Amino acid sequence: MIVAVYAVFAVSAGARSGVQLATRFAEAPLAYLLSALAAVVYLVAAVALARNAWTLALVACGVELIGVLSVGTASLLVPGAFPDATVWSSYGIGYGLLPLVLPVLGLAWLYRARPQPASSRVQ
Repeated sequence: MIVAVYAVFAVSAGARSGVQLATRFAEAPLAYLLSALAAVVYLVAAVALARNAWTLALVACGVELIGVLSVGTASLLVPGAFPDATVWSSYGIGYGLLPLVLPVLGLAWLYRARPQPASSRVQ
């Protein structure tokens, strides 16, 4: 289920930022580039989670959490820097705060599915 949500977010953020970058780049370049970055992060997370690439998924979810917290805070403190919303603006309020919740769920899932050291495996 979490892979599907990441895939949907990758497509939706990618499509949105693609249209914005192609048609209105000059209006809010930072916001549109951040949405494109978010789309890439969502895609990497979806692929890594689907392929059980634990370390890559951990990095992607970590980058996502840092991104949504940083951009969310910046968009509230310096709203003029974001004349148009990004996926991560106001902690993802435009997406029902799912961009804030999703990396936490991803990290929790990864914690439960973390690789076990060879010494602790049952033989």
